[in-house]
Amino acid sequence: MTEIFEQTNWRFIDQSISANKRSPLESFAVDDTLCHLIGQNRSNPAIRTWVHHDAVVLGIQDHRLPHIESGMDQLIAHGYHPIVRNSGGLAVVLDAGVLNISIVLNENEPLSINAAFEYMVEFIRLLFPEIAHKIEAYEIVGSYCPGSYDLSIDGKKFAGISQRRMKNGIAVQIYLGVEGSGSERAELVKKFYEAGLQGEETKFSYPVITPHVMASLQELTGTDITVQQVNERIRQLLQGWNGQYNEMPLQQDEMDLYQFYLERILKRNESMLR
Repeated sequence: MTEIFEQTNWRFIDQSISANKRSPLESFAVDDTLCHLIGQNRSNPAIRTWVHHDAVVLGIQDHRLPHIESGMDQLIAHGYHPIVRNSGGLAVVLDAGVLNISIVLNENEPLSINAAFEYMVEFIRLLFPEIAHKIEAYEIVGSYCPGSYDLSIDGKKFAGISQRRMKNGIAVQIYLGVEGSGSERAELVKKFYEAGLQGEETKFSYPVITPHVMASLQELTGTDITVQQVNERIRQLLQGWNGQYNEMPLQQDEMDLYQFYLERILKRNESMLR
């Protein structure tokens, strides 16, 4: 599976610092833009890193909580800005200690959902060779935004993977809890669901959060590893695969497409949060 990494001339977009005070909605617009461009072979496949400060990204099902306003008030009271993303999944926490990575590929040849997830799992193991043998992919019950490709060490989740497909492009996205406390982030989401449900029965089964099943890489490795150190590891990986990579943010001729997707996402988010 490593062949795709080694044989691809990657475009690298580093927004680990430049995006941190912007809305995460802007990052989703960038990934939609890349899906469009890469799906139509107008850009090389891309790896993008991004960090956003103090936001909770809600899924569409979260927005259907019977007391969603109370849930969002709980987030705001703790200093977190709620937004609704344009894809599936449930609530996830973004802050300065969480590194998000997007791998954007074209689907010139069919790629199954599971195969796309496996690419990200392999990428993370390559990124952390010293703990690769400990990283497992299966659903961690009690975590927030649980899924079959939760990444964990010794039963404690530190990352979750999602994907978005459009215009013959695939964006596989992961959030990595690198710094800080995984259980404190989980406690925040637990309070959100408690306030949003207020004990009511719902058709959709929302996760019952057990904070201690989540941890950061700092906690799991007993080191002081940082978001920027992980970002630098990605650069080293890219350099090692084929001796070069193309660091290139969105170009001027790509910005019209970005503005189109950004406006669409902003309108959708505004309508969901009314």
